[in-house]
Amino acid sequence: MIITTGFDPIPEIVQRAKALAEHTGTQFVPRGKLSVRRLVERYGDEEILVILQEAVRLITPGTPPMEFHPSMGFVRAKRIMKGEPDAMLEAARMEPGDSVLDCTAGLGSDSLLFAVLGGEGSTVTALESSLPLYALLSEGMKHYTSGQVKVNEALRRIRVVHGEHLDYLRALPDKSVDIVYFDPMFRVPLMDSSAISPLRQFANTAALSEETVTEALRVARKTVLLKEKALSGEFARLGFTELLRGSAKISYGVIYIDN
Repeated sequence: MIITTGFDPIPEIVQRAKALAEHTGTQFVPRGKLSVRRLVERYGDEEILVILQEAVRLITPGTPPMEFHPSMGFVRAKRIMKGEPDAMLEAARMEPGDSVLDCTAGLGSDSLLFAVLGGEGSTVTALESSLPLYALLSEGMKHYTSGQVKVNEALRRIRVVHGEHLDYLRALPDKSVDIVYFDPMFRVPLMDSSAISPLRQFANTAALSEETVTEALRVARKTVLLKEKALSGEFARLGFTELLRGSAKISYGVIYIDN
């Protein structure tokens, strides 16, 4: 992956791009006047992360550019701040101050919701196995400005980690996190979405393993939560109780920890 800037960047943006390249172990290249196509030809890498003054954008061949944005997470976050219920947070039985491990961060929308409800006393870790997505998410969480102060503060509190969730869970102590959350990418999409489609090329589409759930149960103090298609056989296979929600296409499966 190459990390670069837009045309004629200010020094702060150049420093941000260089710092991210060093942090992720990738290559920073000055943009100059080169188009994205010319960058690919010159450096032989088709994954390019572009740091801009008000955005961060991941460009790959054959798909639209993917820009960090909380998307529907922002809409749901505003509802939570108004005191409205959210199905995911209710299923998790989350309370302010709880710690959360989001094992499948993607673009961080669900991590944002956990951080908004959790407040300043909570810790939310967003784990992402794809390096390009991790870089996009890490930079976006630090610098994205939503127009809502509480949303911005919640984004900054999220700790973004690059790694595989099973390895990460194995390294954690027993009962060290209140809530462990999984949102595996559906192997057959529910619908075409301009926000989700570019994400699919980076997603780990392997089914969640029984060992992963066992480790999550060891680590969690309160809840292990799984998001899947409604009536998916994954809930029963992995030992989750499905919480059906009328005609909703998505369900949450739960395993509550009896302390």
